[in-house]
Amino acid sequence: MPELNMPDLNLWAVLVAAASAFVLGGIWYGPLFKRVWCREAGVDPDKPNGHPARVFGTAAIASLAAAFAFAWFLGPRPEMHHAVHAGLMVGLAYVATSFGINYAFAGRSLKLWLIDAGYHTLQFALYGLILGLWH
Repeated sequence: MPELNMPDLNLWAVLVAAASAFVLGGIWYGPLFKRVWCREAGVDPDKPNGHPARVFGTAAIASLAAAFAFAWFLGPRPEMHHAVHAGLMVGLAYVATSFGINYAFAGRSLKLWLIDAGYHTLQFALYGLILGLWH
C-alpha cells in the first residue's frame, strides 16, 4: 500500500461520511427498528439509555474515527464501485461477523444481530458511496 499523508484524504468527504452514519442511524434505530431493537436489547424505548450528550458524543467520535480509517483504507481517490463494494465487505466480513461472535457468547438474539449488523453494513456501504462519489 502506498504511503498516504493526511492531506491526501478529502476531509470534507470524511466528515460527510461520518455525518451520514447519524442520518442512517436515526432512520434505522428510529422508525424502522426502534421497538424491535429495544425489546431484543432489553432497553426501555421510553427512557434514555445514559446521558444523551455522552451517548451521541461517543457515537460522533466513533463514526468519525471509522469514516477516517475507512477513507485511509480506500486511499485518496477511490472509484465508487470499488468503494461501495469495499464498504459492503467491511460491514459484512469484519463488523457483522465480529458482532456475531460477541452476540453468540452473550446469548443475544438473531434479530438483534441482524438489526445491528445490517446497520453497520449499510453504514460502511454509505461511507464507500460518499467517498467514491467525492472521488
